[in-house]
Amino acid sequence: MAFPTAVNDQITDSVTQANLKVLGDAPAIAMGNLYVTTSQAISNAAHNATQSQQASYVTMQAATTQGVATLYGLDTASTGHATAPIYSQPAGSK
Repeated sequence: MAFPTAVNDQITDSVTQANLKVLGDAPAIAMGNLYVTTSQAISNAAHNATQSQQASYVTMQAATTQGVATLYGLDTASTGHATAPIYSQPAGSK
Protein backbone atom coordinates (compact mmCIF):
# COMPACT_ATOMS: atom_id res chain seq x y z
CA MET A 1 0.00 0.00 0.00
CA ALA A 2 1.52 3.27 -1.12
CA PHE A 3 1.21 6.26 1.06
CA PRO A 4 0.49 9.47 -0.76
CA THR A 5 3.09 12.08 -0.04
CA ALA A 6 2.93 15.75 -0.66
CA VAL A 7 5.80 16.97 -2.84
CA ASN A 8 6.55 20.60 -3.17
CA ASP A 9 5.83 21.95 -6.67
CA GLN A 10 9.30 23.51 -6.82
CA ILE A 11 10.86 20.04 -6.49
CA THR A 12 8.81 18.55 -9.29
CA ASP A 13 9.48 21.57 -11.50
CA SER A 14 13.25 21.37 -10.98
CA VAL A 15 13.31 17.63 -11.78
CA THR A 16 11.19 18.20 -14.87
CA GLN A 17 13.43 21.06 -16.05
CA ALA A 18 16.58 18.98 -15.53
CA ASN A 19 15.11 16.14 -17.59
CA LEU A 20 14.07 18.54 -20.36
CA LYS A 21 17.55 20.10 -20.40
CA VAL A 22 19.12 16.67 -20.98
CA LEU A 23 16.66 16.00 -23.80
CA GLY A 24 17.26 19.45 -25.28
CA ASP A 25 21.05 19.09 -25.21
CA ALA A 26 21.09 15.65 -26.82
CA PRO A 27 20.89 16.81 -30.47
CA ALA A 28 23.67 19.35 -29.98
CA ILE A 29 25.89 16.78 -28.29
CA ALA A 30 25.16 14.26 -31.04
CA MET A 31 26.13 16.76 -33.73
CA GLY A 32 29.28 17.68 -31.79
CA ASN A 33 30.26 14.02 -31.61
CA LEU A 34 29.57 13.64 -35.34
CA TYR A 35 31.78 16.64 -36.14
CA VAL A 36 34.63 15.33 -33.96
CA THR A 37 34.40 11.86 -35.50
CA THR A 38 34.32 13.27 -39.02
CA SER A 39 37.28 15.56 -38.41
CA GLN A 40 39.31 12.69 -36.96
CA ALA A 41 38.52 10.52 -39.98
CA ILE A 42 39.51 13.28 -42.40
CA SER A 43 42.71 13.94 -40.43
CA ASN A 44 43.60 10.26 -40.57
CA ALA A 45 42.96 10.21 -44.32
CA ALA A 46 45.22 13.24 -44.84
CA HIS A 47 47.93 11.70 -42.67
CA ASN A 48 47.70 8.39 -44.55
CA ALA A 49 47.93 10.21 -47.89
CA THR A 50 51.04 12.08 -46.76
CA GLN A 51 52.65 8.90 -45.44
CA SER A 52 51.87 7.06 -48.67
CA GLN A 53 53.33 9.89 -50.73
CA GLN A 54 56.54 9.90 -48.69
CA ALA A 55 56.87 6.13 -49.01
CA SER A 56 56.37 6.32 -52.78
CA TYR A 57 59.09 8.99 -53.00
CA VAL A 58 61.52 6.63 -51.28
CA THR A 59 60.57 3.85 -53.69
CA MET A 60 60.92 6.15 -56.72
CA GLN A 61 64.30 7.37 -55.53
CA ALA A 62 65.51 3.78 -55.10
CA ALA A 63 64.27 2.90 -58.59
CA THR A 64 66.00 5.96 -60.06
CA THR A 65 69.25 5.10 -58.31
CA GLN A 66 69.06 1.53 -59.59
CA GLY A 67 68.31 2.76 -63.12
CA VAL A 68 71.24 5.19 -63.11
CA ALA A 69 73.54 2.48 -61.75
CA THR A 70 72.39 0.18 -64.57
CA LEU A 71 73.00 2.87 -67.19
CA TYR A 72 76.49 3.55 -65.84
CA GLY A 73 77.18 -0.18 -65.76
CA LEU A 74 76.20 -0.75 -69.40
CA ASP A 75 79.32 0.89 -70.77
CA THR A 76 81.63 -1.29 -68.72
CA ALA A 77 79.57 -4.41 -69.34
CA SER A 78 79.56 -3.89 -73.09
CA THR A 79 83.28 -3.16 -73.11
CA GLY A 80 83.96 -6.30 -71.10
CA HIS A 81 81.74 -8.36 -73.36
CA ALA A 82 83.45 -7.03 -76.48
CA THR A 83 87.00 -7.50 -75.18
CA ALA A 84 86.47 -10.95 -73.63
CA PRO A 85 86.98 -12.84 -76.92
CA ILE A 86 90.18 -10.88 -77.59
CA TYR A 87 91.71 -11.81 -74.24
CA SER A 88 90.57 -15.42 -74.43
CA GLN A 89 92.51 -16.16 -77.69
CA PRO A 90 95.71 -18.08 -77.30
CA ALA A 91 98.88 -16.03 -77.48
CA GLY A 92 100.27 -15.55 -80.96
CA SER A 93 97.02 -16.32 -82.86
CA LYS A 94 94.86 -13.82 -84.68
